[in-house]
Parts: sequence; C-alpha cells; structure tokens
Amino acid sequence: MSRTDKQTSTILYSDLSPIGKPYQLDVEKSIHRVLQSGWFVSGNEVLTFEKQLSKFLGGTTVLGCSNGLDALRLIFKGYLELGRLQKGDKVIVPANTYIASILPLCEFGLVPVLVEPNPRTYNLDAKGLAEQLTTEVKAVLLVHLYGRICWDAEIANLLKSSKCLVIEDNAQAIGARTGTSIAGALGDAAAFSFYPGKNLGAYGDAGAVTTRDPELETVIKALRNYGSHIKYHNNFKGYNCRLDEIQAAILQAKLPHLEVETSKRRVIASRYCVEITNPNLQLPLLPEKDEEDGNVWHIFPVLTPFRDQLAAYLSDNGIQTITHYPIPPHKQQALLEFAQLNLPITEKIHQQELSLPNHPYLTEEEVSHVIAVVNNFNPFA
Repeated sequence: MSRTDKQTSTILYSDLSPIGKPYQLDVEKSIHRVLQSGWFVSGNEVLTFEKQLSKFLGGTTVLGCSNGLDALRLIFKGYLELGRLQKGDKVIVPANTYIASILPLCEFGLVPVLVEPNPRTYNLDAKGLAEQLTTEVKAVLLVHLYGRICWDAEIANLLKSSKCLVIEDNAQAIGARTGTSIAGALGDAAAFSFYPGKNLGAYGDAGAVTTRDPELETVIKALRNYGSHIKYHNNFKGYNCRLDEIQAAILQAKLPHLEVETSKRRVIASRYCVEITNPNLQLPLLPEKDEEDGNVWHIFPVLTPFRDQLAAYLSDNGIQTITHYPIPPHKQQALLEFAQLNLPITEKIHQQELSLPNHPYLTEEEVSHVIAVVNNFNPFA
C-alpha cells in the first residue's frame, strides 16, 4: 500500500518538546528558581506542588515521590508495615494493564488475582470483579487504563460491601472524573506517574502517592526517605524514593495548563470516534454525555487484527503510532508463574491494540490527515 498523499513530515505520536508551549517560560523560571535556591531535594518546591495537586484533587493528601512504580511500592509496603496487608493476601488487579501494576505485589509476597477487562472499556469488569471478590481478597487495585476512569455505581457498591482496601493505579488518568469523584481520590490510596509522556509530565521521572489515610501518610513519609522521619533515625526498611525539587517546580508550572490540554485531547478523540469509519477497526467508546469527563484520553486505542499492517501503513503516510502493549503481563518472561492463565479478552487486546496520535499540539489538519489515512486503510489491497 502506498502513501495517500504527498505529505512528507511526520505526525508525532506525542510531542514532548517544550519549545512553543504555553508553559515554556514558566518552566524556565521554575528551574532557575531551584538553581538559585541551592536546595534540590525535599524542599519547598515539593511541598508547594503537593499542596497544588491536593487542591486539584479536592483535598486528598499528596506525597511526591520518584516515579509511578515507586508510588505503588510505597502504598503496598506501607499497608504491610501497618499490618493491614499480610504476605499471602490476595489482591485483585486487572489482567489488561502494564506490568508495573503487578510487580509490587509480587515483590512483597502478595498474590495477584488477574481479572479480565470489560471488552469495550478495557478496564476492570464489574462482573469479573464480583466473581473474584472472595473473603481471601484484601485489596483491589483499580487501573484507570488509557485515561478512562474505572469507576461506576456497581463497582463502588461491590467495593464498599467487601471492605477491601481500594488502591488506584492512576498513572494514566489524572483529571478523569465521574460525577463529583475524581481519579486518584476514590479509594484508600492512589499512585500517580509524571513520566514525561503522561498528560501531566515532568522532564524526567516523577510520581506521587495520594491518600486520605493519616496512618498511611505517616508511614510513607518515612518509607520514601530511607524509612526515616528524623535524619539518621530509621523506623522502617525504607527506600530513596523522593521527588526532586526541579521536577516538582516543573510540575507546578505545568499543572495549571492540564485541563485546557485535556479538553484538546477530548476534542481530538471525539473526532476520531465520529469520523473514523473503517470497518477493520474497533474504536474506543466515547463516554456518555453525563460522563464525558470520565476519560482524559492519555491513549487513543484502536483494535484491529491487522495491527502490524496498519502501523506500517500509517508510518508510510507520515503518522507515528505506538502499541500499548504488545505482550500482556501474564505472558511476560518475568511473570512465568501466570503463563498458564486463560485470559482471552486480555490477550486479544494486546495482540490487536494500536494507539493513534492524540496530544494537545496536533493541528486540525493533522487530525484530519490521520482520519483520512485510517479510513483509506485496506488490509486486503
């Protein structure tokens, strides 16, 4: 298959360059402020960002840390230290996720119970959750995958009646809402990632834990700092998981722009869902009108049995794509103990998923070009 037109430039999957962005000058000022201060770890910039994000999330406590994986590790380690989880406890986790959601459970001797997703939302399925929610399950990890909030009345009622710990992996859905609820402030604790490619991205690794649990807050403050509340006095076997001042200052400068950028992602996603009509693709569901804030579209996933052909075709036409993710966690070499699980919905998603460009700096013409090229794709030509 040949190119659909004479376009030679590449439409990037994600535009991470700060040049020309509305926050560029604020970021430069923020970095300069940190350099002038001479304070680079655990200072006022981190405290200010924690307060800023807490306000955005409706008042839940925010604890900055080194990255999203460490945020999850701190949460599970914290609950183990508090005795609210024990080694051998079962934790429900979506089978359709990135491996980072599962690694901390294995590290701490917890038992992941992998549950198939809803085939249309790709998130944890309420029916599957109900089937697996036994008395042996002590926690449920909700993953707001691709930017779509994993929360509704049925899931909320199931979790309330179970009395399990509710932990969120909110690496991809900052700002996603349903009613008065916001991702990252739904349960007992949540993990955030500010990796550069996220909707709110730092200029390096960064993350955060959020919680309304004062006991967990106290423990995590120590765990992220070698297990110490007071220098050289170590109460826990902790880590060095601190958020540095420069990244915190950059995130301060970028957070005020998040909702505007998210609205642009939603407009692009809506165009894709309405205007892409190729029958060889399954498009993601648009949220209902009264739930339209429930997806921040960190990723725009399409499914097709012709994924490799489509990716090559789009590349030939100047459109960059990414696969999220080519291998499901239970088929990874690192998790061979789960290799025999039969998870056909998850496996289909990982075999067929392709992510189209959907970032705030796409022009209308670029979006139109993506739509036209996708609609012109014919795997049988």
